[in-house]
Amino acid sequence: MRAAALRRATLAVFVTLALCATGKTLAAQDAPDREALLTQARAEHAEGHRIEALAHCQEVLAHWPDDRRAQLLAIQLLSELGGSARAKELAATLSPPLSPAERERLQADYASHEVRWAKGIPADATQPYADDDKAIEDIRRIANDAGAPANIRRRAQLDLLVALDQGDRAHEVLSEYAQMKQQGVPLPPYAERAVADAMMQEHRPREAMGLYEDSIRRDPGPYQPGDADPRIGLASAYFDAGRTHEALATIDQLAAKEPRWLHTPGVRGVGQNPRKVDADSNAIQLHEDAGELADAYAHLAAMCAEAPGNVDLRRQLAMAELARGWPRRAAETLKIADALEDEHDANANLDDADVRSAVYDYAGAQTALGQAQQQAGRSGRVQDALQAWDRQRGWQFDLTHDNGWGNSPDYGDRDQETLATLASPLIDDHWRVLALARASSAALPEGHVARDRGGLGLQGFMPNLSFYVQALPAVDRYVRRTDIEAGFNWAISDQWSWSSDWASAGADIPLRAQYYGITGKTFSTAVQWRASELTSARLAVYRDAFTDGNLRKGWLADAVQRLHTGPNLSFDGGVEIGGSTNSETNRPYFNPSWDRSYALTGVLQNVLNQYDSRVWSERFDVAVGRYGERNFATGWMASARYGQLFQPHAGLRFGWGVSWHWQPYDGRHESRVVLDVSMHWGE
Repeated sequence: MRAAALRRATLAVFVTLALCATGKTLAAQDAPDREALLTQARAEHAEGHRIEALAHCQEVLAHWPDDRRAQLLAIQLLSELGGSARAKELAATLSPPLSPAERERLQADYASHEVRWAKGIPADATQPYADDDKAIEDIRRIANDAGAPANIRRRAQLDLLVALDQGDRAHEVLSEYAQMKQQGVPLPPYAERAVADAMMQEHRPREAMGLYEDSIRRDPGPYQPGDADPRIGLASAYFDAGRTHEALATIDQLAAKEPRWLHTPGVRGVGQNPRKVDADSNAIQLHEDAGELADAYAHLAAMCAEAPGNVDLRRQLAMAELARGWPRRAAETLKIADALEDEHDANANLDDADVRSAVYDYAGAQTALGQAQQQAGRSGRVQDALQAWDRQRGWQFDLTHDNGWGNSPDYGDRDQETLATLASPLIDDHWRVLALARASSAALPEGHVARDRGGLGLQGFMPNLSFYVQALPAVDRYVRRTDIEAGFNWAISDQWSWSSDWASAGADIPLRAQYYGITGKTFSTAVQWRASELTSARLAVYRDAFTDGNLRKGWLADAVQRLHTGPNLSFDGGVEIGGSTNSETNRPYFNPSWDRSYALTGVLQNVLNQYDSRVWSERFDVAVGRYGERNFATGWMASARYGQLFQPHAGLRFGWGVSWHWQPYDGRHESRVVLDVSMHWGE
């Protein structure tokens, strides 16, 4: 139905234009010259002026209806202009009929245009790929027809690459391409672009780059309306291949080159250039992916203000808000986008799923992903999202291990700590069962001490709220108390959050206290204000009730401000202030009656290497400040850590780092070096 309507509308435009042109010609010349008109038609056709050529053919046919030369040229022109259905109808009335070769060429034109007709909204939403698959079937039939001329078969093979790519059958595109490459078949630029797009869906950006570059070199544009500029695909390929600066330079140059407004001849006023919008939106997305969230958001907000009815920009704005840590604002923006359009396509559902997942609405995320799968299940983006969802709702495993050396009063000459957590797949979209194991030990002057625990827990999720409860019986000989732990994290708004943790035999109790059979109940609570990724502040207070009667109270406040943001690079500066008191002194562990500290902090983060989902990054933390303890002089303190994170593929990460801490204890500076390693499997 949709394809037929499109063909009728296309034909109506062509016929109207042709009749108008014909009327002008007839008015200027009462006795037309047949040969002169045919010569003019061929000349216009040779120069690419198909509408004018068709007008001359129509004039010839108006006076000489049986002129076969005009009939054949008119059929060819209609087919080239997209009216291949009407061309087939006219060809069926010819006498004598077209030759087999001519019929094959006309059928190839029709099949080629079927690919373009299939770009629109499917006539049957329950069969989203029906039109694409019909076009693929028709083109494949011609390509495999041994009786068709060789040039027609070759053209069909090339058109098949485009049709398969448009139908989200990337694997088949690459299979056909591999066969043609073995046969030494050169690809025209339009076919190269189709293969490159398929390679991007199959996560092969390095190979896609070469095809995009060659297609642009051979066909630098301008391109047909409705066809994306291949420089957008090239920039994405550069980015996924880790060539971030080249990617941003390519897309920024394209965005700068495109004019914002277009002047249509014969029409008053100007219209917005859709290619400029496309280039700008893709440039914004790549800068956002490179970590430049604030600039990307500012440009998107300006574009939405300029074009408030552009649904695609509105949805992109919502995803930028989500990336900046504003899921509620993103949800409201998506509601506005939904009100502006009747159709809720696969991309819209994927955006909804991302927002719902961010606020723990896993049932809603599952529904949105299911709808996206129905609408475009073969799409590379949909398949990637489904795989990410399977990882997110599936098993999760975390392992961390620290090894420390030094002369700390709490940790001794050497210490180590290992924590392993296995989380079950999501149960009923709200729950996970946890299995935990903790092992800590230290070589104290008094001797060896250990704190080993293992147990089970339950983690729950509600919109904007996560919570847990777990029981960890002791398996060491020092303190036999079972540790019962519980806590929550509540996102009150996009800016404010509140978290609390309580333990009956907390891991925050010093290991030196553990050696003497001392444990305690610990409680901490924190409120955080986070304006965006650029600015945040946090205040935490804690209360530890030791079993030896000591009551420790403390607080820690920090503020962080982004000082520099670049592609895959950021530097944050901050200040940290804290203090604590202990009700009892002269205990076997470090417990000053009163202490205070402040420090200036800095964090540098950088991506060292990236290829598709493989990422290798580094992070450097530094803090310098002063520490004061009652009855002792105030002294300098410092700490530094360098670490790296390697993700070989989505769902698997390894980390390592080395840190150094230097601080006075009871008036004497002591230092500690820690090597830490980590692993995460899941999402």
